[in-house]
Amino acid sequence: MKVLVEKISQALSLWLFKGFLWFQSRPSIVKQALAGKHMTPSSAVDELPESGRPAKIRVAAVQMKLGLVKDDHARIYAETIYRLTKEAVEQGAQLVVFPEDSGVPLSGLIPGLEDLASSGLDSAVKEVSGGETKVADVFRLLSPAVKRIYETTFSTLARSFRVYIISGSAYLEDDDGKMRNIGYFFDPDGSIIAKQRKLHLLPLETKWGFEPGRELEVLDTRLGRIAFPICMDATYFETFRIARLRGADIVVIPAANNEEYLFWRTMRGIWPRVQESQVLGVSAHAVGNLIGIPFTGRSGLLGPLELTQSEDGYFTQADTFYEEEVVVGDLNLDALYQFREENPLNFNVRLYEKYLPGLYEKGQKQRTQTV
Repeated sequence: MKVLVEKISQALSLWLFKGFLWFQSRPSIVKQALAGKHMTPSSAVDELPESGRPAKIRVAAVQMKLGLVKDDHARIYAETIYRLTKEAVEQGAQLVVFPEDSGVPLSGLIPGLEDLASSGLDSAVKEVSGGETKVADVFRLLSPAVKRIYETTFSTLARSFRVYIISGSAYLEDDDGKMRNIGYFFDPDGSIIAKQRKLHLLPLETKWGFEPGRELEVLDTRLGRIAFPICMDATYFETFRIARLRGADIVVIPAANNEEYLFWRTMRGIWPRVQESQVLGVSAHAVGNLIGIPFTGRSGLLGPLELTQSEDGYFTQADTFYEEEVVVGDLNLDALYQFREENPLNFNVRLYEKYLPGLYEKGQKQRTQTV
C-alpha cells in the first residue's frame, strides 16, 4: 500500500507540474508581451530580388548572453529576444542569427533549478530521480512548454519586423519522439521554412540521452542558398563539404562553447571550414554563465581570406568573447562567385566515392564493437 501511495503521489505531482508548465507557456503571454513593443516592419528584405541570387545581403550575428529566466518566463524571454532582434533590424539586417542553446534559458521553468544544478545537471537529475532519469528526460518534460514559447516568440518577431531569423537552437522532443538539439529558420511571414537537427553531438550530449540528426538542410531563399548546421557540426569538414557540393553559398553556425575562451580552440570550428569550402560564414555565439557553466565566443561574419579587407578571414567580428553584442555586416555574394571563378576548387568526387562510404562503415562497426 505504501508503494502504491508513493506512485500515486508522484503521478499527481507530475500532473500538477505539467499543468504549471502549460499555464506558464501560453502563447497569449508572448503575444501580449510583444503587442506593446515598437516593431516597425523593415523594408530591407523588400530590397532583395524575388528570384535569383542577391548581390549582397546584410546579416546580424547575435552574441547572446545566456541566463536562466526565473520568473514570468514567457514574457521576459520574449522581451529579451525582441530587444536583440530590434537592435539588429535597426542596423538594416535582413537575416538575424541567434546562437545555439538560445532556448536553454527557458529551463528556468523548473523551480529552483539553479540551486539544484549547482553541482552539475547530472548530479541534480540523479538527486531528484534516484539515478534512473537522464538529463534529456528533463528537457523532454519541458519540451512542450519551451516549444510553445520559443516558436511563438521567434515567429512573432520575424513577422512583425519582416525579417528572416535563424533562431539558434533548443533541446526539444522531435517528431519521432527522440530528443534533439533543433534549430529553426523563420521567413519574414513568421513561417518555419526549415528545422535543422544538430548532426554531431558532444560526448556530454550523447551521455545525456540526445540523438543526432540525419539531414543537412540547404535552402533556396531570397537571401541566397543557405545551410545552418549547429556548433559541433563545424568541427567536421564533411558538413561544409556536403553543404558546398549541394550548392550552399552561405553556411550559418549557431554556437555555444561551454569553455573558457582560447583562440586556438576557435580554430577547430567555422574559420577553417569557410576557407576549405569557399563559402561565406556566419558565426553566432552564446556567452555568459548558465548554472555555473561558462560560455564564450566571438561572433562574426567570415569569408575567404582574399575577400576580407583585413585578410584574416573576417569581414566583421565581436569586440569581446564574453559580453552580449549584435554584430552586423554585409556578405557580398557577387564577390564570392567571382572569387570562385578565379580560384576553382577541384573536388575529387571519384576519390571520395571510392574510399569514404567503406571507411565510414568500417568506423561504425568498430564503434559498435567497442560499446
